Amino acid sequence: MTRILVADPDLHSQQILADLLAERGYEFGAASDVSTALEPVSDGRVDLILADLSLPGGGGMELLEQVQRGHPETAVVLLSAFGSVQDAVKAMRHGAADFLGKPFAKDQVLLAVDRALEKSALKRENQELKLALDDRLRLDNVIGCDPRMQAIFKTVQAVADTRTTVLITGESGTGKTLLARALHQLSDRRAGPFVEVNCGALPESLLESELFGHVKGSFTGAVRDKIGKFEAAQGGTIFLDEIGTSTAAFQIKLLRVLQDRIIERVGDTKTISVDVRIVLATNKDLEQAVKDGEFREDLFYRINVVCVEMPPLRARRLDIQPLAEHFLQRFATEHGRKANNFSDAAAATLIHAQWPGNVRQLENVIERAVVLARGECIDRGDLPATLAPASLPPEGTSPTATSAGTGATDHDVDASTVGPPLPLKEALIEPEKRIIEQALAFCDGNRERAAAVLGINRSTLFHKLKKLGIR
Repeated sequence: MTRILVADPDLHSQQILADLLAERGYEFGAASDVSTALEPVSDGRVDLILADLSLPGGGGMELLEQVQRGHPETAVVLLSAFGSVQDAVKAMRHGAADFLGKPFAKDQVLLAVDRALEKSALKRENQELKLALDDRLRLDNVIGCDPRMQAIFKTVQAVADTRTTVLITGESGTGKTLLARALHQLSDRRAGPFVEVNCGALPESLLESELFGHVKGSFTGAVRDKIGKFEAAQGGTIFLDEIGTSTAAFQIKLLRVLQDRIIERVGDTKTISVDVRIVLATNKDLEQAVKDGEFREDLFYRINVVCVEMPPLRARRLDIQPLAEHFLQRFATEHGRKANNFSDAAAATLIHAQWPGNVRQLENVIERAVVLARGECIDRGDLPATLAPASLPPEGTSPTATSAGTGATDHDVDASTVGPPLPLKEALIEPEKRIIEQALAFCDGNRERAAAVLGINRSTLFHKLKKLGIR
């Protein structure tokens, strides 16, 4: 049940609000000073606080600041009989969900409560999501030993704490959303919300309302005011996926947001300032879309401040085995299975597959294999048969003599490699050693971080270091 705390020294005001909230079925609590109000908040038992600006013990602003520091998911609406416009502006800048003057109308309070609870729910949802997400959120655990991925990591680390707009490009399944989340997690906005919007999944008629919000009566079905995703992302990051599918009308509105940092709700003329970090992604060639008249040139230059291109998995074959081992461990734990390694034949199949679906396809393939495998070892038979034709190297060719070691395609076979193949375990030693050495170099010799980058546990890494003679 939703719990609302009224922090007000005026008992009459407390009773009015209690009666009003009881009609809505909310659980109600009261406090007469700052310290008393903070007790239930610290226990995580409060969704919304209605606080008087002149609350004893430091005032409503002091309460707001302490709640923002320790429990930003708890919304605060400030009330005042003598509040000025300056007080209201200051309160909103410090994170208040709303500011109401006394005496207040019933509808006015209920509308403020609805808006504040909506924001609170979004913040809680984001907080729960952060807790539920695994190690992939931290950039140093985004698996990528390939030099192109390491260059991407350095770019993300350089821009993370700025408000610079970032455009992430690449084929579907390459990890654009994951990188956007990592960018948010590394930034100074990490305590704020991360709001994701798939622009391609929403019809044009709903996209504008979803992003900018709407006012009551602005269109059929708009029975009450609703905040949009930009307002919900205040103080955090908004991620606009598939931006290349957006319409010309929407592109004009987005351009204004990027230029002026203001929005207008559908059906309203009032502008609202937004403080958000904007990250966008697309699998389209936007430069070509500009030439074809499908994407605004001025918007393209506005969003193309920092562009990160995620390479397809077939272009970063050094990462396939570490990624596969990472997914193997994760899904074995999730599904309670014993599988903990790959046979040589399965490893070769994975390394030489073409992966049109990129990392997302690899992830799905490994989950399927973990579920189907009967023992501790994933074999070629546990993998989809469709991987095999593209995965097998030419007859007489070592599986690591082509793309696994150099990033070349499966057809680029050096003449010196033609002949009797090495035993697979022996052939995989050098690439494995090279990958581990790259991971250690990337992590400045920190073995614990290197193990996380490689998607293996620390004891497995120590065993491999000893086996391969790496110091």
